[in-house]
Amino acid sequence: MIVIAILIGLFFAINIGASGAAASMGISYGSGVVKKRMALVLCAIAVFLGAYFGGGEVVKTLGNDIVPSDSFTISITIIVLLSASLSLFLANILGIPLSTSEVVVGSIVGVGIVYQTLFLQNLLWIMLFWLLTPFIAFLLALAATFLLKIPFMKKVLKTSLVLKILPLLVVFMGMFEAFSAGMNNVANAVGPLVAAGIMSTHSGVFWGGLFVALGALILGKKVLETNGKKITTIRLEEGCIISGTGATIVTIASVFGIPVPLTQITTSSIIGIGFAKDGIAVLKKKIVVQLLTVWIVSPVISMVLSYSLIQIIIEKNFYPVIVVVGVLIAALGIVSLMKRRDHEIILTTKAREDS
Repeated sequence: MIVIAILIGLFFAINIGASGAAASMGISYGSGVVKKRMALVLCAIAVFLGAYFGGGEVVKTLGNDIVPSDSFTISITIIVLLSASLSLFLANILGIPLSTSEVVVGSIVGVGIVYQTLFLQNLLWIMLFWLLTPFIAFLLALAATFLLKIPFMKKVLKTSLVLKILPLLVVFMGMFEAFSAGMNNVANAVGPLVAAGIMSTHSGVFWGGLFVALGALILGKKVLETNGKKITTIRLEEGCIISGTGATIVTIASVFGIPVPLTQITTSSIIGIGFAKDGIAVLKKKIVVQLLTVWIVSPVISMVLSYSLIQIIIEKNFYPVIVVVGVLIAALGIVSLMKRRDHEIILTTKAREDS
């Protein structure tokens, strides 16, 4: 059981690396400063260093502050990590930059609901940061874009010295962001393992950091492509501001042990840049709608998975799961009916126009 728990945790760490790749080096790659392979290598190095030297505080939060640490038996730990891993793996296959903090917290919340041991105040505090940090990043990106349009700033950016420094600066900022990702996100894979006493904090951040780095190299291509190329075109100076802002927010949060959605922070910044350029049209792009949908649904999916698996496997209680399945069927039915209604409205409108 211990070996299974460790393997699932390390599998989760690999998927964290894949998702974190877009949040760190996506801008450097999207702006053409570095090739895809080099971007992933630099991401892997910086993520490992961040995890090893600064990942301990968030590990403590996930292991103690959402549910009591004694809730993490080996069986519970396996279920928590498995639920989060499945949610994240699906997002990586689709090429969507997903917040690993959201899926693992969702899984832990499932444990708290089953045993009624949830520290609700701490959870609400964490969720407040989930809401605020991407919004702040969006506003800062907007403000920075308008600042760069000032005539004086335009002249400065065209000087030969600045043109030489900017490519190096954007790579440095990307690595800084990857470092902050390691600080904040490695806890998502090893926090439950440490809480269950399977690993020490030191060994957890080492092995977790190593496998997060491997994940960036192995599975990071699609997510890197999404953040780097599919949302909006990023100039070097914009990339420096986006990466620097995201890295600073996440590093400060990590020091205080708060798990925050790095991928959402970075993606929100990119959307902010696109909003300043193209207006509300950028919010209507299919990829943006897909991102927002996954962000909302993913923690709920991991929570439901965790809750259901604990009820079935550990508690041998099938009744709550029947209710969950019923709710899901009802929700799918409502969505299907709404789609059918919209389709009928479109056909009716088209028929009237033709007549």
